[in-house]
Amino acid sequence: MKLNKILSFVALLSITNVHAAEETSGKNIIILDDAAVKNLRIQTEEAEERDFESTVFAIGRIEEIPSRRSVLSSRIAGRISALNTFEGDVVEAGDVLATVESRQLGDPPPSVELKAPQGGLVVASHVRLGQPVEPSAELLDISDRLKLWAVAKIPEQEAAQTKIGTRARIHIPALGDELIEATLTRFGVEADRQSGTVEGIFELDNTNGKLRPGMRAEFSIVLKTKPFVLSIPRSAIQGDPASRVIFVKDFDLPNAFVRVPVVLGEENDQYIEVIRGVFPGDEVVIQGSYVLSFVGGGSGMSLKEALDAAHGHEHAEDGSELGEGEESTEHDDGHDHEGANEHGSHSSLPLMIYAGVMTLISLITLQMLMKRRQEESEAEDA
Repeated sequence: MKLNKILSFVALLSITNVHAAEETSGKNIIILDDAAVKNLRIQTEEAEERDFESTVFAIGRIEEIPSRRSVLSSRIAGRISALNTFEGDVVEAGDVLATVESRQLGDPPPSVELKAPQGGLVVASHVRLGQPVEPSAELLDISDRLKLWAVAKIPEQEAAQTKIGTRARIHIPALGDELIEATLTRFGVEADRQSGTVEGIFELDNTNGKLRPGMRAEFSIVLKTKPFVLSIPRSAIQGDPASRVIFVKDFDLPNAFVRVPVVLGEENDQYIEVIRGVFPGDEVVIQGSYVLSFVGGGSGMSLKEALDAAHGHEHAEDGSELGEGEESTEHDDGHDHEGANEHGSHSSLPLMIYAGVMTLISLITLQMLMKRRQEESEAEDA
């Protein structure tokens, strides 16, 4: 009699564990309709093993290259009799920018044409028409901005790991989401005592003219690379620091997304390492995941409705298979299912493993009790 009670308890425990897994699975899945997916702008990307770059973050500015700035001046004293260029004009090397009328006697007095020493942008003008000038005066400043410097303030502790030729991804907020790849060409001559940083200088191409000196720049400087690291875009991560989660597209149900807890590792400016919770090939939500955190499971259709539509036969409200006595008039279309977890729901797998482990523990406990009862019976017989 006592043995029958123990067996009944073990069976009940196993069923309870499976049902708990099914119930939790249903709570972790969000099912949307086509309109909701479009409204939320859901986008996914496959998790994959990639070369993972360890980076250091630094901020800085875009600056002119000193050797690419020139000054227009006059070799003789006189006055400006013609001025052909103004601040903001783009000039070519050899263009006549101004004419200086000499102070020597003559009718007319001799004049000298002042030509651009280099091509570029006139960034400053210090003269006006008719203004007297001397050879020591700077008349126009010309800046060749086809190339510029991006100067990063690298923390001293990371500067030691940064070498000439080190790669970096540079984000210029004024240019939107565009990233510029560049390599370190030189260091500044002194460290900044107040900020504890060293200047790292990257040379950028600016043939399109979008960059301006003074623009803010954000640097992700690559220190080392590790191969075959399972990682996903940072935009996929949601939740608080103690409980990170992502949303994975269900393998079976259309427009269904499963809330999956994850354990994370190192991160850089683009990707974050996943230690546990994601498998290669999982389609992870990278846009719209924040909104999914607040969307209820009823935004579209229920789990039961989605499974019914996907498999062609009815399921229980929690998504589990109906028992023989609960079969509806509709017949199974050939699918062979043994439980709710065989629908491919991503979050139900670890829960079913938990249920199996608990059942195994219960069976071991049962075996120990039976062995103890046998020993007691043998002792009584003796």
